[in-house]
Amino acid sequence: MARVCQVTGKKPLKGHYVSHSNVKTNRHFLPNLQTKRFFFAEEDKWVTLKVSADAIRTINKRGLAIVIKELREKGTKI
Repeated sequence: MARVCQVTGKKPLKGHYVSHSNVKTNRHFLPNLQTKRFFFAEEDKWVTLKVSADAIRTINKRGLAIVIKELREKGTKI
């Protein structure tokens, strides 16, 4: 799945453009995804994740080891 955050699970949302005359046309709200490399010190290797900006803040706050442990419990291969 292309535009999905590996940590938070954020995906594109659908909504509407709303004109001045209140005509609604479809649009997409895409998550702010970044492909980021993190150094995983416990296994002495680099890990590449596709994460949102919110997930980067989560990793900084909680720690990479805890986040990777939770991802592996969900069944994500890292």
